[in-house]
Amino acid sequence: MSRRIAVPAQKVPALDKRALFEAEGNSLALFNVAGQLYAIDDSCPHQGASLCAGRLEGRVIQCCAHGLRFDLSSGYLLNTTGLKVPNYPVEVVNGQVYVVMAGEGAA
Repeated sequence: MSRRIAVPAQKVPALDKRALFEAEGNSLALFNVAGQLYAIDDSCPHQGASLCAGRLEGRVIQCCAHGLRFDLSSGYLLNTTGLKVPNYPVEVVNGQVYVVMAGEGAA
């Protein structure tokens, strides 16, 4: 079962900006790319560097530690499905932004 985590208004990034958000013990990076919101774990799956601090080109974030590039919409390392950063759907309901997190037993 999934659950929606409300994002505080001050943590919702402005157009083409990013923000860090703590949710249930997870550090999430939120990105607003051309009006579309994306949420991923802030920790690079390679060696844990912050992805929020990386270079953003469109919807591709580059890890500042070793240059790995991830697609924000899928979480996958570009050109492969061998490495993935957890990503989460983002919903906007009546102006409130939510990150949708999978619960135990969710597929």
